[in-house]
Amino acid sequence: MNSPLSINLQSRRDLLKTAGGGFGSIALNAMLQQDLGAAQLPPNSVTQIAHNPPRAKRVVQLFMAGAASHLDLFDYKPALIKHHGEKSDFGEHVEAFQDGLGPWMKPVWEFQPYGACGKMISEPVAPLGSVIDEISFVHNVTGKSGVHSQATYLQATGFNRPGFPGMGCWISYGLGSLSDELPTFVVLPDHRGFASNGPKNWSSAFLPAQHQGTIIRPGTSDPITHLRPSGKTNFATSMADADGQAVLARLNREHARERPGDSRLEARIKSYEMAARMQLSAPEALDLSKEPAFIKKMYGLAEPGTQWPKTINAPEEADYFGRKCLTARRLLERGVRFVQIWSGNDNGFPRRNWDSHEDIERDHGPLASGMAIGTSALIADLKQRGMLDDTIVLWTTEFGRMPSTQGSKGRDHNPFVFTNWLAGGGIKGGLVHGESDEWGYKPLDRRNPTEVYDIHATIMHLLGLDHEKLTFRKDSIDRRLTDVHGHVIKELLA
Repeated sequence: MNSPLSINLQSRRDLLKTAGGGFGSIALNAMLQQDLGAAQLPPNSVTQIAHNPPRAKRVVQLFMAGAASHLDLFDYKPALIKHHGEKSDFGEHVEAFQDGLGPWMKPVWEFQPYGACGKMISEPVAPLGSVIDEISFVHNVTGKSGVHSQATYLQATGFNRPGFPGMGCWISYGLGSLSDELPTFVVLPDHRGFASNGPKNWSSAFLPAQHQGTIIRPGTSDPITHLRPSGKTNFATSMADADGQAVLARLNREHARERPGDSRLEARIKSYEMAARMQLSAPEALDLSKEPAFIKKMYGLAEPGTQWPKTINAPEEADYFGRKCLTARRLLERGVRFVQIWSGNDNGFPRRNWDSHEDIERDHGPLASGMAIGTSALIADLKQRGMLDDTIVLWTTEFGRMPSTQGSKGRDHNPFVFTNWLAGGGIKGGLVHGESDEWGYKPLDRRNPTEVYDIHATIMHLLGLDHEKLTFRKDSIDRRLTDVHGHVIKELLA
């Protein structure tokens, strides 16, 4: 049998032109049109060096899809307790998303102080109390829209409309990879489905395609789609796979030799090469069976015989979110630079996302408990392994919820103020930066709110990147993650 390497070499473009009556060439041209924005610079050629001394090299972004209530979790407001049930008065006309301007509504759960810092947090997120001194809260974050899709885009990409790269894509583009075996940017979606916008939240958009997020679904039978042959065919073998990769490698080298400086296919080529390497490395990274029992228990994995505290009213949520957090830790320690963990999707009823129009207690309770167990374990585990010092943990959501009631048990959208928090990677712990007003309706100081651009700029600064210098020329504009906004929040820096 002749070796596949003995074939006459032709370029990838020529191969596609002669195959399938030219339809391959049509497809290639379409791909190239999508990637034209990547033609100005070879992939991974931005700087690959820091603009300033980095404090961190990895990020975990925890995204609560549907809008988590700052008032019921992290932003304690005694005024709402004192005036619970009284007619709400915002002192101005309020444009509510739905009919959510009922009486003032106190927090659903009791708050207690935790840690040396004495931060008040509510009962469902009490597991975070064990690591509260590592966390800095920002309670005066403002958004630009009360619409889920737009607000989610803003938090994920820095723009409230489609067509822009996710934050993980920008960091991948600016700093490159820490591993040759795993993707730079990994996304762990909610097991029930995608949040608003779906994969557009982690799309590379006009950046080279190799920087887009790679979806992994921990705990499923096929965590990385199509990584392995389906088993339904007999021609997809490991030998055939190796032979195919060898042929593609020769074609790729020939392509590069004939077209120096042409980077339009480079991102696609690198993605194929990464997929091949992941067939060996990813299964080991995703195998949680080797983790000690005490680690799995710490993350809330529902092992046989697990005894749950009375406050944990949905152990399956702890298992779902904790499994993603433990997977994230394993990916981070193996060189993944940016991991995005999603909680909640936008389908189904009763709701299993954070969009609690009808019943805060029913919707937030299980999700918050599961999130807090997994997240506290992640922070503690990173710290005990010496990784928290150079790993940033960011908790966010698209907007907050109103201090008044919708119906009798729910809360409407509040894009005017909400909470983010950060830990690790050069962040000063046990701090509150920025306050909301007495009702948690708007920032206390309306002249100086915190915007998502400031959060993004701060994270990039800690990674050694200047958010004003990391740009990509697109449509005659030097695009960047923070658009034309943003400043580093120096008060958060350790």
